[in-house]
Amino acid sequence: MLAIEWPRGLTALMLPDTIHGPTSIFSPDGTPAHSVFGLSMLVLSITLCIFLIVAGLLFYALIRFRHRPTDINALQEPAQIYGSNQIELSWTVVPVLIVVMLFLATARVIYSTEHAPKPAASLDVTVIGHQFWWEYRYPKYGIVTANELHIPVSDRKNPTPTYLTMSSADTNHSFWIPRLAGKMDLIPNKVNTMWIDPSEAGLYLGQCAQYCGTQHAKMLQRVYADTPAEFAAWIAGQQKTAVQDASASEGQTIFQSNACISCHTVAGTVATGRFGPDLTHLASRDTLASGAVPNTPANIRAFVDDPAHFKPGALMPPMHLNEHDLDAVTLYLATLK
Repeated sequence: MLAIEWPRGLTALMLPDTIHGPTSIFSPDGTPAHSVFGLSMLVLSITLCIFLIVAGLLFYALIRFRHRPTDINALQEPAQIYGSNQIELSWTVVPVLIVVMLFLATARVIYSTEHAPKPAASLDVTVIGHQFWWEYRYPKYGIVTANELHIPVSDRKNPTPTYLTMSSADTNHSFWIPRLAGKMDLIPNKVNTMWIDPSEAGLYLGQCAQYCGTQHAKMLQRVYADTPAEFAAWIAGQQKTAVQDASASEGQTIFQSNACISCHTVAGTVATGRFGPDLTHLASRDTLASGAVPNTPANIRAFVDDPAHFKPGALMPPMHLNEHDLDAVTLYLATLK
């Protein structure tokens, strides 16, 4: 009764294409997500049966006992029946059994995901939630990046899941990639863990699922599931010092002479701030502002000039640079690959 792992091949057959979106739990591609999907389908099936039974009985009563012009005793009160032990017992015992079954099924899914054995080949990533961006640290490789999480695809025959150790730097956040796993809260002064194991390469989208302030809706998540070769190449690129164009030296000087270095890190330079995202390989990312806008020189310039242009309430203040300095800093940041 509790074996609720849904046949993966039936997912596309039973559900319409309209709900196979990039953040749909009905299009799972990870072991924890498949468990959540199976549990969801079990609950949906039970509640659908309850709805059909109740609606059917109601419809039957409306039709069977409707008023008819030929009723002789239409104006008289019908016979009153006070109580039925069998009916009262059934509508008490049956719901209790259903609730107990759903409780056990949910507990089984929680236990199987939280206490799954950790393979030796798994990848460890530290996730830190900030207002309003994500920090990702790879302890094994000495890499720190932001907003875009790269992980290797996990082979079902030789699993290489990614284990995420999570905490928050300020308020409560929640990490949720619906197609890979259920959500996990990030709480200050507490460490939570979860794991994901995408079986197919590609981009998986998510969202902070816990209201954390003004820009909660724009605290987006992007998980890149790379092939082993792609992931190895990404790691090698991130471990290198950012390639800086000589033509951007003026912008680097301006960047380092302003408050930027107090909040941001650029490896190999005097910029060692930890309050804001690591910018060492900023130009290699696809998006800015935690996935809010594409990473283009124009958007970099607009964000440096006034972060509130994209994210009202962002903790980064406007830099108030003149046009020349703003262009120079933009050129510098656009070369950090």
